[in-house]
Formats: sequence, structure tokens, C-alpha cells
Amino acid sequence: MRYYINPERRKKTVNFTDHIVYSRVKDLEGNALNLELSIMSMSGNSELKAAAADAKETDKVSAQPVIVWLSGGGYRGVDKNQMIGELEHLAEAGYAVVMVYYRSSAQGHWPDQLVDVKTAIRFLRAHAAQYLLDADHIGIMGRSAGGHISAMAGMNLEGYDSAEWAGYSSKVQAVVDMFGPVNTYALLEHEKENMAQDPDYRWKTLEETHGGALIGGDPETIMERARASSAIYLMDQMKEPAPLLILHGDGDWLVPPQISEEYYNALVAAGYEDQTELYLLKGAGHGTPEFFQPQVREITRNFFARYLGEGQA
Repeated sequence: MRYYINPERRKKTVNFTDHIVYSRVKDLEGNALNLELSIMSMSGNSELKAAAADAKETDKVSAQPVIVWLSGGGYRGVDKNQMIGELEHLAEAGYAVVMVYYRSSAQGHWPDQLVDVKTAIRFLRAHAAQYLLDADHIGIMGRSAGGHISAMAGMNLEGYDSAEWAGYSSKVQAVVDMFGPVNTYALLEHEKENMAQDPDYRWKTLEETHGGALIGGDPETIMERARASSAIYLMDQMKEPAPLLILHGDGDWLVPPQISEEYYNALVAAGYEDQTELYLLKGAGHGTPEFFQPQVREITRNFFARYLGEGQA
């Protein structure tokens, strides 16, 4: 069978570039560690342009607003590209989606993870022209541990910038926190209750838990030091916090939804109600499929469109 069709060029090509080193740090043992990110965006048919320089005007792409993505994994370290299939809708909407690997709790203790993410943001601004990025419109989004770090990055706090890519801002313009344990202190209290009530609970000591491993150091002072990684205790240091969208399942037993509700209420009380949204998802657990349904995707895209501008689709 022979066919002749006219598919046109209504949709640009989605490209994926991996293994981009954005930072060189040391792990807890002093070993050198390269931190990488990847970029997924509708940046035109780069393969064709390189081979034949045959790019029509409709194929060309202007600088795109950026959405940084942070995976979860209990701060233990996971493949930064793990959720790429669930992020393609953002690239197809015209955003440059940047997946960032940050140091795991075995490689660095808090605030190393926030420092890494802020470094990645400065790297993106320093290389905006190379990767066709809109340096004035950068948002951040993450799930679980990544949601926590995203929310912290969105506070736009000072004092967490390394020397790498100095001269560029690490501020973000919008944040989506998906069921992040933004209050590490409350998360550890939750773990203490679970250990006290269940002798067969998966953790036996606080330092074993995800939050405890993140904080590290002297087990006797983990609770006290956990406040420094908890957004609700750092609100007095905020100057220009980014608009925040929180998504949390009402059935989440790993990170209780009360953690997100308390942070939302604190932001409202502090005068940020107009730029803060909280959605509780009925029946959703910790990262269950409810978070990746069309309705939730649309909420997320609309939020980023409001604060980053429409994507360059």
C-alpha cells in the first residue's frame, strides 16, 4: 500500500540532552563528584539542522521558560530521569524541562542538597543562550524529597550559594511541591511516633530514617538541627518567596498531609495567600497515580503559565 500524506509541522520535535555537568563537589568522604543535569525541550530538529541545515522558520524556537525537576527517593539518590515520561507534557507545552541530580544523603548532608540545586539554577542562567533558555523565567518542581528541596529553593533564601557560576541569580519564579516533607522536624516526630507504636517498624533509630540520614551528624541533636531544613521555621528569612503550588494526597502515610497543610496555613498567615495554592488529592497516597492524571497536569501547567508565561510551543 502506498500513501501520500501531509502531516505539516504543527508540533516541534522534543529533544533530550543528558550528562551535562553543572557542578563539581566533594562527597562526605572527600571524593570528587560531578553533578549532572539533563534537558528535555522542543528545541527544533537538531539532528536535521546539524546534518543538512534545513530548518524552516516554523522549526525555529525562541528561548523557553524553564522548569527544573527534582526526583524524590527519600534523599537516598535516584535516577534524575526516573519520571521523564510524566514530564513530557511540560516539554510539549513549550517549557524546557531540566532534570537535576543533587547529592544523596550518603554523599552530603543538609544543606548540601539545596546548595546543589541553587548551583544548577545559576548554571542554567549562565548557559541560557547555549540551551535556548529564558533566564528570567525559571520554575522548579519536585516530588517527595524533591518537593521539599523545591519548596526550600522557592523561599529564595540567601546564604546557600556556592562559588560556582557566581554572578548569576539562583532565584526561582514559581514552585510546585508534590507531597514534599517541607517540615523535617515534623517528619522526624512522625517517625518517632511510628517507632514507639510499632516494634516491627522499618526504622529503629532516628538516624536511620530518611530525614535523619539527610541531617546526619550527632544523633542526639538531629531533632534540634532538623529545624534548619524545615521551611516553616525559616519564613522570617524570606524576602521574595516564589509563588507556590502544593499537591498532597489525603491518604499519604509516609509524609502526612498535615505537614503541607501547616505550611500553607503559615504562608497564608504571613500574607502570601494570593500566591499560594494547596490541592489535597482524594484517596492519593505517596506519589500514587492520582498525581499524574490529566486534571492534575492541567493544574500544574496553568500554574506555571501564570507565573512563567506560556511555553514556547
